[in-house]
Amino acid sequence: MKMLPAPSMPPWLTAMLPHDIQRYCVDVGSYRMHVMERGSGRPVLMLHGNPTWGFLYRKVAAALSHEPLRLIMPDLIGLGFSEKPRRLEEHQLEQHGAWIGDLIDTLDLQGLIFVAQDWGGPIGLHALHQRARRVAGMVILNTVVGPPRTGFRPTAFHRFSRMPVISDLAFRVGGFPQNIMAMTQGDRSSISGKVARAYRYPLRHIRDRIAPLALARMVPDSQQHPSIAALRACEDFVRAYQGPAAIVWGERDPILGRVLGRIQAMFPQAPVTRTRAGHFLQEEVPDDIAAAIRLVASQIEPGR
Repeated sequence: MKMLPAPSMPPWLTAMLPHDIQRYCVDVGSYRMHVMERGSGRPVLMLHGNPTWGFLYRKVAAALSHEPLRLIMPDLIGLGFSEKPRRLEEHQLEQHGAWIGDLIDTLDLQGLIFVAQDWGGPIGLHALHQRARRVAGMVILNTVVGPPRTGFRPTAFHRFSRMPVISDLAFRVGGFPQNIMAMTQGDRSSISGKVARAYRYPLRHIRDRIAPLALARMVPDSQQHPSIAALRACEDFVRAYQGPAAIVWGERDPILGRVLGRIQAMFPQAPVTRTRAGHFLQEEVPDDIAAAIRLVASQIEPGR
């Protein structure tokens, strides 16, 4: 595997990451993906969503510092320090799944534990549904794992993302939604000061703000939406999966908080840790997430 140099990072941001973290890039398709990694042992692939980056998992990585785990925290293409496509239409669920699939294949991850939140859930599941033998465990955070029910109504946030002109201005000029992430938290102070700045930094240039809008529009607004078929593939994979799993949920999440019932039905074998965290629960309850990863790792059969 050829690891490529990572983009430079300002010292104030580097100081917020675990001191022994490794950063590198991997070519996936026609783009370069930024990856942070810490530790050795069983691989744990931790995927974020919109509009964050691998920084979201730094506290979880710190909580697992003495475990025999290889923690892998990539930035989705278009976000963080990964390369950023210039066209909205390049951001399709199937394409993001293909990019993550390329990363999994390039790193040759076997017996991995999959951890995901927000868009990281469907994107990773879509990659893994063609690589089911590589998966040994799952930890599901606030995300979705399949298509919406018939007759659903998109959230106000996702309806806003499709408003002509005004949504482009808000996302691409106004820096939305990365500048209001705290509003989705149980404890709004969990994303403030330098932490809030760290999430805004990779998207500080207007030209780099295509992905937050594109990923918002990637959420279905009808049963004919292009993401529906890919979401069905995710659901099929989850229904067939019978291995170790755990759920950690932020019940004060205004975006996905009420989806927990559906997630539980899809993972009947998974213990559930309910928390008073919000959408970006990695900032509020990293120890609960680390405990779930340890639990799943302990339940994996030897040799898997």
